[in-house]
Amino acid sequence: MTTRTSLGLLAALITLGPAAHAQTPPPAPREASRPASSAKVLNRAELDALLTQPAKVLVIDVRRPDEIASIGGFPVYLNVQAGDLEKQLSAIPKDRVIVTVSNHAARAGRAADLLQRNGFNVAGAAGAQDYEAGGGALVKIAPPARRSTPPESGKQ
Repeated sequence: MTTRTSLGLLAALITLGPAAHAQTPPPAPREASRPASSAKVLNRAELDALLTQPAKVLVIDVRRPDEIASIGGFPVYLNVQAGDLEKQLSAIPKDRVIVTVSNHAARAGRAADLLQRNGFNVAGAAGAQDYEAGGGALVKIAPPARRSTPPESGKQ
């Protein structure tokens, strides 16, 4: 290869380099989302198998009461909203296998991770809507009654 050819190729690479680079799309910005959970996502069959042993399993539903009322839930569960779970760890029994529940297992997965980090035996996370879509039956649960007047203090 001659010097003239080498210089021509070098000039072409320098000229094409920025053009070729400009055609490459910039990397997509990272979403400010929470990291994915490492908890196992339970399918309907796995959850049904666990629910056959109610004395050994604790279902912790981390959804808001209005979500449970409108979508449905499981017949027996402990409701601790995701944001309050860490403050309630001392009230959760450690002698049971725990299943966490949210609508599609995202919040439930993060809750399961928190519980596992704190020494709880967690079978996995489940999505109530995913469970129902897979053929499982949810129970419609009435929302808690609201008081229209403050409770009386006993004074007359």
